[in-house]
Amino acid sequence: MTPYRPRRLATPLRRALADMPVAVVTGLRQSGKSTLLQRDPAFRLRNYISLDDQGALERARADPEVFVRSPEPLTIDEVQRCPELLIAIKREVDRNRRPGAYLLSGSANFALLRDVAESLAGRAAYFTLHPLSRREWTGHGEAVPFLKRMFESGKAPGNLQASPVPWADVLAGGFPAVRLGVVRDRAGWFDGYVQSYLERDVRDLARLPDLIPFRRLLRLASLRTGQLLRTSELARDAALNVMTALRYLHLMEASYVIRRVGPSLANRASRLIKAPKLYFTDSGLACHLAGLDRRGTLPDDPMSGAILETYVAQNLAEILSSSWGSRAELLFWSVQGRHEVDFVIEDGRDILAIEVKAAGRWHARDLVGLRAFLAQTPRCRAAILAFNGTTGGKIGDRLWAVPLNLLLS
Repeated sequence: MTPYRPRRLATPLRRALADMPVAVVTGLRQSGKSTLLQRDPAFRLRNYISLDDQGALERARADPEVFVRSPEPLTIDEVQRCPELLIAIKREVDRNRRPGAYLLSGSANFALLRDVAESLAGRAAYFTLHPLSRREWTGHGEAVPFLKRMFESGKAPGNLQASPVPWADVLAGGFPAVRLGVVRDRAGWFDGYVQSYLERDVRDLARLPDLIPFRRLLRLASLRTGQLLRTSELARDAALNVMTALRYLHLMEASYVIRRVGPSLANRASRLIKAPKLYFTDSGLACHLAGLDRRGTLPDDPMSGAILETYVAQNLAEILSSSWGSRAELLFWSVQGRHEVDFVIEDGRDILAIEVKAAGRWHARDLVGLRAFLAQTPRCRAAILAFNGTTGGKIGDRLWAVPLNLLLS
């Protein structure tokens, strides 16, 4: 059994169940949703049913209305396998609106599945369980994140010292079974994971007759993590037409394998049409699909910078999701290829910028993008050069060098 690490999401999820009739937890397959729902003290006493159980799935499909009727709070895991249940839950909630009546989980982003989202509109609170973060892995998930404290004060709190982030952590990623050392054959586990993902989540969502083109695009996408998403180029390399590639990318996003990070632009409408950056949700999965776990030492690989960015993105996403306000957005900034900033956090009118460097030391040239961003963005409270070293400090007006491990703490 996978060791249980308390997940930061449990606190906001528990609060939502006190007010809303339905709470929905979605996220990447094997990110720990079932473990959270079965083993966290806040949810252990609920009536738990998993639709991974074939008998339960058949009962749900045979009579959804009867299946969802329960005098006690009901938890339904992998609910996307029987979408008919959501209509039955809607009717039951409209008949008897009880806080905490239903706790649902699934490996698909319901917000990207129109019919599902509409069926629970106004009745459900939505949450995403991200891969295990550094904060959760080290047992500090309940502490106020370093980033949030810096965002609120506009300056780095405390002593800016930390040990470097080991590359082994980046290679492992955040799947609990891998991160906690439950599996010995990591490559074999990832092979099985990809196969299960293709045969379960992708087929459940799309009923694709041929999975080979999808698998090919998945691997090609892993080689582009941390880069601008240029769909036409990706489609060409995968020998697919653009519309098919777009559909496959949507499926990857709906099943949480990838995320798109949009550009930071004053015109919010432009964010919808400008090219986003593509990131895999888990750095370990990206490394496996790209073959980095078989090619040798990760720091010496040409993809090392993009993979480290991917690792930072997955940790930032968890911090924003579980510890930040709902308005906070994770974006990036680029000016016609001349200046770039890897990550921009926007919360209302307040902004924080982050540039990630894999090296243990930083140089003046590493600050060019951050300085340009600060010059153009008076609302930016602070700009951070996150490097994989040990000692940071203030290096200019609103400008700080921060050890990466501390940034993600």
